[in-house]
Amino acid sequence: MTISPFPTWADVAPKLVAVAAGREAADLVIRNGHWVNVHSREVLPNQSIAIVAGRVAYVGPDAGHCIGPETQIIEADSRFMIPGLCDGHMHIESGMLTPAEFARAVIPHGTTSMFTDPHEIANVLGIEGVRMMHDEALMQPINIFTQMPSCAPSAPGLETTGYEITPENVAEAMMWPGIIGLGEMMNFPGVINADPKMLAEMAATQAAGKTIGGHYASPDLGPNFHAYAAGGPADDHEGTCEADAIMRVRQGMRAMMRFGSAWYDVEAQITAVTEKGLDPRSFILCTDDCHSGTLTEDGHMNRAVRHAIEVGCDPLIALQMATINTATHFGLEREIGSITPGRRADVILTSDLRSLPVEHVIARGISVAENGVCLVDCPHYAWPDHARHTVHLGKTLAASDFTVPAPDGANRVKAKVIGIVENQAPTKALTAELRVEDGAVQNDIDKDVAKVSLVERHRGTGNVANGFVSGFGYSGKMAMASTVAHDSHQMIVVGTCPDNMALAANRLGDVDGGMVIFKDGKEIALVELPIAGLMSDAPAAEVAVKAQGIVDGMRACGCSLNNANIQHSFLALVVIPELRISDLGLVDVTKFELTELLEDTV
Repeated sequence: MTISPFPTWADVAPKLVAVAAGREAADLVIRNGHWVNVHSREVLPNQSIAIVAGRVAYVGPDAGHCIGPETQIIEADSRFMIPGLCDGHMHIESGMLTPAEFARAVIPHGTTSMFTDPHEIANVLGIEGVRMMHDEALMQPINIFTQMPSCAPSAPGLETTGYEITPENVAEAMMWPGIIGLGEMMNFPGVINADPKMLAEMAATQAAGKTIGGHYASPDLGPNFHAYAAGGPADDHEGTCEADAIMRVRQGMRAMMRFGSAWYDVEAQITAVTEKGLDPRSFILCTDDCHSGTLTEDGHMNRAVRHAIEVGCDPLIALQMATINTATHFGLEREIGSITPGRRADVILTSDLRSLPVEHVIARGISVAENGVCLVDCPHYAWPDHARHTVHLGKTLAASDFTVPAPDGANRVKAKVIGIVENQAPTKALTAELRVEDGAVQNDIDKDVAKVSLVERHRGTGNVANGFVSGFGYSGKMAMASTVAHDSHQMIVVGTCPDNMALAANRLGDVDGGMVIFKDGKEIALVELPIAGLMSDAPAAEVAVKAQGIVDGMRACGCSLNNANIQHSFLALVVIPELRISDLGLVDVTKFELTELLEDTV
């Protein structure tokens, strides 16, 4: 099966054989390095790599027989030659960048393969949006494989999306050249209950011989988990502890351990390998969500590998988890994931296997980055106008839209409150006693209780659902609004003042999406995300500066949480416990049902 426009092995096999035999010259030889072989888990000194037509033809102690007068030579100078890194599960939209600009940002960090699930844009633009992401992905100089989103909406009946994904959409997408499988199956209750739609999507994927992505966001490892595993998902990235990782691999799934901008789940799970001694072949490193600031300042998969090493993983095993394990899982072991004959020539030169400085990156046999600088062009897709105008509020919002009416005669009420958990996706279901003023329930800065509102922005209904959230630490009069609101990507607004909340929401309507912060009635930070209200096609460095402005603005309003902007955007993710908000109201994700915001008067 052809999985990208890149020439297949069959296309270039005669050249590979001829170069390996010394009958023809290689295009490129990387000479005199330490070959990190992820198949045998060993480091072989004084080795060279011969490359032709973008693929590895020969690896051995002397590639002199592959060198001709036109062969380019790169001196490894005893540096380590490691495979290009693979991200096994991630969402490009979380970087607030298009595929082209995301690729430009990660190439200098040594990421040469990504397995992306564009379910963010699927919620806004449906299968057409997925196709746009897929097409731009195939234009890039690195390998970007697309998983067809499975769940839009992620929880039917609990949220409203711009579009829905159907089994027919999935079956159609399985025929596209860059589709590698089905995106994370977030509707785990649907799978557990044998929902015909979910099973039909997975059946279409299985029939195409492709991989089903998992998402089991529950601590319950009893019969429900086993029912989910029986349904077909081949991996899962929602584990947060050692027991999660162990149970997944015992049931034949790959445990994908994520280390992104806000999710720090590697350290708690890696002990399944480092202490319990489980076979590391079933473990994969991924990022899930990385914002532009992380990409420009800290790295991407190189950052995840370094972290795994820092928390006790053997460097060679950590590299396997970011290369060959990922490739094998998706059926691409003969294409990517190692420096061996026939594979795409994706190579990193680094002087240290622990700190992992990425000094030179080769992708498909071309030097694409050196010393942190991207050397290649990353082409852009021609995004149509309707993809750039997706924020439809239906009216000018007022402060009254962001108020919670109190029961008649109440002076105080007991309200359910979404509790933020720093560096983790789950939230806590909290309660708080709140005062009533002028017939409206008030938030309480002293108790760290702010308002959270979900503004419908796909159909222009003017609907606003209101609730309360704790954990941001906001003070004063402020509001933050974002059209990045996983997974329905309505508009989510958090604030301490209805007037500022209205200002922030209307501002995003004016700029067709993004993130904005108002403090004391003035705009203090803005990042425009005009493509589907999720992405910018500006360079990552420019977006990162504006995104950092959002982080700084949140801090100026009293928030000290790590990556608080990502925590903000996940308040509407109604498939991860315990409590969330959608356009339909407050959602109890432990029961997968809507729940009343106010419990009682006090």
